[in-house]
Amino acid sequence: MISRVLEPEFMDDPLQATAYAEADFSAENQRFVELFREYFPEFSQGHVFDFGCGPGDIPVRLARALPDCRVTGIDASRPMIELAEQAVRQADLSSRVSVRCERFQDLAGANQADAAVSNSLLHHLPNPLQFWHKLRLFVKPGSPVLVMDLLRPESSEAAQAIVDQYAKGAPDILRRDFYNSLLAAFTEDEIGAQLAQMNLTRLLIDVPDDRHWVVGGIIY
Repeated sequence: MISRVLEPEFMDDPLQATAYAEADFSAENQRFVELFREYFPEFSQGHVFDFGCGPGDIPVRLARALPDCRVTGIDASRPMIELAEQAVRQADLSSRVSVRCERFQDLAGANQADAAVSNSLLHHLPNPLQFWHKLRLFVKPGSPVLVMDLLRPESSEAAQAIVDQYAKGAPDILRRDFYNSLLAAFTEDEIGAQLAQMNLTRLLIDVPDDRHWVVGGIIY
């Protein structure tokens, strides 16, 4: 198994952010929202926070799927938040969806969220335990959380094969970022160890395909 190779914590390059926003992740993002509904079919009201919301597609899709919820997206990248603001306006959801340029580590308060989601943030972080700590602190006890991210392959060759399979024909900047993100990702065992260290073992880990892990459950 190759060792983890860190990448930048957030995308400050407008070209990177634009390339990511213009890529077609609609199927993956919609599946993530559907997974939330499958994991938590009884959840329908409250304030949902999206940690690492990127260009805002998931907050928009969550708001559409949960019409009685408010959604707040947090991202440390100013270019990403500017794109997310555009996405929210274009979706005509400004009354229920807000986005903020803020590091999740700097979120104030505790027991603020009725639910929380995060997709593809953890692999950007030098210290993933900060994420799990903040998640546990910020979400109200008894509330649902769903976290998904990339799964680190066993070798650089395996990482390149995944890029070639799933990002064939994509712009070079996206292929490069995908490859680097795979190398920066965590293994299933590493995620399990993080959850154990933070006393979050009630959350369940699943590996739905060859490049993702999912953690879901109720925070207590």
